[in-house]
Amino acid sequence: QVQLVESGGGLVQAGGSLSLSCAASGRTFSIYAMGWFRQAPGKEREFVARISWSGGSTWYADSVKGRFTISRDNAKNTVYLRMNSLKAEDTAVYYCAASATYYPSSSREYDYWGQGTQVTVSS
Repeated sequence: QVQLVESGGGLVQAGGSLSLSCAASGRTFSIYAMGWFRQAPGKEREFVARISWSGGSTWYADSVKGRFTISRDNAKNTVYLRMNSLKAEDTAVYYCAASATYYPSSSREYDYWGQGTQVTVSS
């Protein structure tokens, strides 16, 4: 089993920045790709960003491209999400997820999930 714990959420004004962290513990050697998802009230969970095991490849949703940056530190078993130029529509619960596959193509291919951290952007 792998445990994921997110931190760093909070309240920020539009145009501001926040950084999220996700610390993994347990059988971390079984993790390859890691990702961030978010779910706004009344909406389905959506993909935000993904990073490969090496950190050399990243993918972003169009809605956050150029504003968010995902990174990871395998020595610390931690993945990060730096969010700049935040907008009110970025308000959501943000979830960290880990996959035992190299290139998960959907949320169904993520095996472990964190409990989520709230990000609220005031306009």
